[in-house]
Parts: sequence; structure tokens; C-alpha cells
Amino acid sequence: MDIEEFRRLGHEVVDWIADYRARCARGEFPVMSRVAPGEVRGALPAAPPLEPQSLNGALDDLTRVILPGCTHWQDPRFFAYFPSNSSLAAVLGDFLSTGLAQLGLSWQASPALTELEELTTDWLRQMLGLSDAWSGVIQDTASTATLVALICARERTTRYGAAAGGLQSSERPLVVYASGQSHSSVEKAALLAGFGRENLRIVTVDDRFGMNPEALRKAVAEDEARGRAPCAVVATVGSTATTAVDPLEALADIAVAHGLWLHVDAAMAGSAMILPECRPLWQGVEQADSLVLNPHKWLGASFDCSTYFVRDSQHLVRVMSTHPSYLRTAADTKVRNFRDWGIPLGRRFRALKLWLLIREQGVQGLQKRLRRDLEHARWLAGQIDAAPGWQRLAPVPFQTVCVRHGPPGLTGEALDAHTLAWVRRLNESGRAYLTPAMLADRWMVRVSFGVEATEHEHVAALWSQMRAEAERQS
Repeated sequence: MDIEEFRRLGHEVVDWIADYRARCARGEFPVMSRVAPGEVRGALPAAPPLEPQSLNGALDDLTRVILPGCTHWQDPRFFAYFPSNSSLAAVLGDFLSTGLAQLGLSWQASPALTELEELTTDWLRQMLGLSDAWSGVIQDTASTATLVALICARERTTRYGAAAGGLQSSERPLVVYASGQSHSSVEKAALLAGFGRENLRIVTVDDRFGMNPEALRKAVAEDEARGRAPCAVVATVGSTATTAVDPLEALADIAVAHGLWLHVDAAMAGSAMILPECRPLWQGVEQADSLVLNPHKWLGASFDCSTYFVRDSQHLVRVMSTHPSYLRTAADTKVRNFRDWGIPLGRRFRALKLWLLIREQGVQGLQKRLRRDLEHARWLAGQIDAAPGWQRLAPVPFQTVCVRHGPPGLTGEALDAHTLAWVRRLNESGRAYLTPAMLADRWMVRVSFGVEATEHEHVAALWSQMRAEAERQS
């Protein structure tokens, strides 16, 4: 492909994306994809082309085959999972990142990549109200950031044991603590970091689904008495099922008293901390060792863009760094080499999309949108609280409402079947998309707000549709 053909096709691609976003905003698609398993693959050639093919008409194939297999995360009627916004300014940033084709092996490999990442993560630090004791780096996902945090915790507790005999030389089993509401990535990180499933202690929660500090204190004391080595606590601000908040200040006191690493998983809800009124929810965060939040969720940076903040960057670099001769440069003592701040050697120019997003919307624009989403959640919670037969199952500190409809006399598995049936009908109608989840061993439905295009009219329509589907069997 020559430059002129790229120019022509590039304009077509931008126009196609713009038209797609406009159609999403108008609600022209069923929100959840309706294709059957294997349908997309079956509509495409099974073998690659032997001869070069023109890309003329490729967008027709995209519309005909690929688009029906897409679930429309930018549709204003998308209320599933958590938001994964991709603001148009961030789309342009991703496009520029790919077009510039930078590879951040070191500062010298692309000074702009490194220094813009330093700048944008510091902008975000300021927006969140964090002190200048924190330093940030962009990872791909919170799963990776949590793995890095637990590796750092392991190395601090073992005094850099990986450089010697690894975990096999440890005299005592190392223990990680998390609540039953923590994300599944915490368990995966504990396994990959070598702790083992038996050494991941699940701490009970309170009636608001936050980790119980006294239960943590008791678990740590029990493990110390049994000759085990308490190592790390993973606290959650905005859990996946209910957006529950662990009491960071109380957990931090325990962590400091016992020399535990405190990692805060604020992947979705951390974005809310650009609102000063939300910051009391993570009181005590300044005592943590590491923190992750995902601008690629609620804030609007296109996936993937997960920001990992640490208070002791020298420890992170000592744990993660390697110094092959082919990457050493004369600038190394004066700059950051982000290859030493995480697992991958190379990195994409992810900072571009976060930089353009913040510039285009400004802090006040981002704050206005998040406050709108919080109001959506409060409004729906109020409707549920006032409606006979409906139950809100958890507090609503952020933008997710947990709900169940319970016809009189329906309990246990019959209630579960009713819940799954009405949410399935609503999803299959194409008019909205919600996700069910388990809470206290029973099914419920999560309503998660945060798509850029969602306005009150969409929320009101959703509530009407929820009642129509759930109450029609009553």
C-alpha cells in the first residue's frame, strides 16, 4: 500500500467509524450481538489469500460480517459489565500511536513516548488529589498491575529472594489477603506470583460488602502464630459485583503494623476520585504502597490504558529491571526506562490517547460527565427503593446498582430462574444490555452506568423495560 492509497482508505475508515458512532448513539443496533458461536468465522474464507488483495470494499465486509458480531459498548443503552469508554479524542490518540509506530524499549528509543507518559500520569495523579509521593506508569490492564504489585510485595518480604533461590528457598509460606468481593485477577496474580492458592486468604466482608478489618487482623495473627509470613493485602475501591469499598484507613493501619504491602485495586471506581466529593471513599490511600486505576473504563481512554502508581519507584525498578548490553545508553542515569517499571520489555505510545482525552475534555468536562453518571445511578436506586417487589441489594457509592425483582412467595432456585429469565429476555430484545452476577449465593442483576452517550432518557427507558420484563410473569 502506498501513501496515497493509505490516505484515501484512511479517510474512508474515519468516515466509517464516525457513521458507526452516530448509529450507536441513535440506537440502531441490538446492543448485545445476536450471532451464534462460529457464525462470524464461518462467513469468512478459511484459508488466507495467496495473492495480494485490494482493500477496496473491505469496509463492506466489515459492515456485512464483522459488525453483526460486535456487542456495542458505546451504545447509550449498554449497562453491562463496567463502562469501557473510547472517547473520540482517545480514538485519534490511538490512531496516532499506531501511525507513529514508536516502540518504547528505552528512553532513547523514543524520548517523546517516555516523557509524555511521565507527564500524563502526573496529570492524572494531580486530578486524583494524590500527593507527589506517587509515581505512575501505564500498564495494559489492572490484572497486570496487580501481578506486578504482588511480585513487589513478595520481593520486599523476602528481601529480594527472587535474585537468590526464589520462593523455594523461603523458610515460611507467604500469605496474601483479599476479600471475597475482590476481582478474579487477584487470585490469578497470587498464583502467577508463586504464592499458591492455599496461601491466598479470603477475608470476610461487612454488611456493605467491604473487607472487615477485624477479620483481617485476626487472620494475620493466626498466620503468624502458625509460622506463616503475612505478605500483602489487596484492598478494593469499587468491587466488580457491587462497587463495594474496603475501609482503606483501617486496613492500612494493620498493614503498617505487620509490615504488609497494601495494594489498592480501584480499576473502575478510581476514576471517580477526580471528583473531590468522592475522595473520602478512599481515605487512607496515601498509606498504600501501590494503586491501580483504569482510565480505559469510566474515564474514556480507549482500551488498553491502565495506570499503576507506586510510592517507592526505586523498589519497583529493582524488582523489574534487567540491563542487557544492547539496551544500555549514556542517558540511562538521567531518565526513566519504563521497561523497568513492569513486565513487558517494549511498550506502545499509550500516553497519546490519555493526553488528547484530558486536553479535549478538560478536568471540568470529565468531572461533569462522571457526576451525570452518578446521578443516573442515584435516580435508578430511588426508583427501585420505591417500587413494590423490587429490592436494591447493595449501597450505591458509584455508578452501579444491584437489583433483584422478587414476586411474592418466590425464593431459592425459583427466584434465581426468574432473575435469569427476565434479564435474558431484556438482553435478547436488543433494547438494552445488563449482566447478572452472584451475590450471597443468589443471582441478581447489575445495572452499570458510564457510557458517554447515556442520558436520562435512556435510564428512564431502561427502568420501564426492566419492569415490563420482570413483572410480566408476576
